[in-house]
Amino acid sequence: MNENILKSLDATEKETLQKGLESLIEQTYVIENEYKVLNENYNSLRAMVDEIIEVLPSALWILDKEKNIILQNKEALKNPKLLNSISLEKMRDELEFEGRFYAVKIIAHNEKTIISATDISDEKRNERLASMGSVAAHLAHEIRNPIGSISLLASTLFSRSELKNKHIVLEMKKAIDRVERIVNSTLLFTKGVHINTLNFNILELKEECESAINSYNFSAPIQFELNFLDVNICADKALLGLVLQNLIYNAIDAIEENECENPKIKIIAEAKENNLILRVFDNGCSIKDENLVFEAFKTTKLKGNGLGLSLSKEIINAHRGELSFEKEPKNFYFILPLT
Repeated sequence: MNENILKSLDATEKETLQKGLESLIEQTYVIENEYKVLNENYNSLRAMVDEIIEVLPSALWILDKEKNIILQNKEALKNPKLLNSISLEKMRDELEFEGRFYAVKIIAHNEKTIISATDISDEKRNERLASMGSVAAHLAHEIRNPIGSISLLASTLFSRSELKNKHIVLEMKKAIDRVERIVNSTLLFTKGVHINTLNFNILELKEECESAINSYNFSAPIQFELNFLDVNICADKALLGLVLQNLIYNAIDAIEENECENPKIKIIAEAKENNLILRVFDNGCSIKDENLVFEAFKTTKLKGNGLGLSLSKEIINAHRGELSFEKEPKNFYFILPLT
């Protein structure tokens, strides 16, 4: 029948029909190519979205209407139990999970539920530190005046005491000095570290160490070895003295806590590649929790307020240096540029 129709058409009609068929075929090719391009763009976009989801710092889950997981990123896979702790009834929430804090956001869309959990532990820690710092600063100010009066009275008492009682007053003064150091460190920590640099010889820090040792109250028969360089540095002498004081007191406390034989603290200063490297070695108890070493207001020591090393790190950072430690042989060290 189609052949009969074609036979009945004249030449002009056949030509028109042929052109129409060719145009339809061309349009089909164009549509097919557009579909291929669109499909490639879709796949590229989908791959980009998948990549973005994977690199998100937040844990992300997508649930179907039965609350089954249909998609989750690698952060979500790191915390498979976290999802079970999230209440799906709250669009926004904060929760604590395994010692970390998370901000949770839930969005319902097209019978699907999108859940994101962002780790805000650092922000919570900073808020807590700011709060603790404010309280600590207030207490330090309140304690400072009576401690100053007690220190003055102790000095007067020392001058008037009999020789046999002077050692008792000296112990009182050492205890008072300890409280004053804690108060001063707390105020310095809460106000922030500002360095005042000047040129001085490293040997002057040796005198600071000897003064710190003589003013600290300890009972262990510790042998001290101090090896310093005859070299100049531009830094804040008072603050570096405070850092050394903290490192020495930590070493003494570690020795007294461990009750080791032949207790020894060795301080070595050396110049290397235009840097000053100063190490404080001790053979006391080992470092118990490496993650808490420089954490403010946290300490594993029997004595201490958890500010010494945190404040020391701030001081060294302000000098464009580095404060760290090594476990074998145990030592705390700081590195400072000599120029």
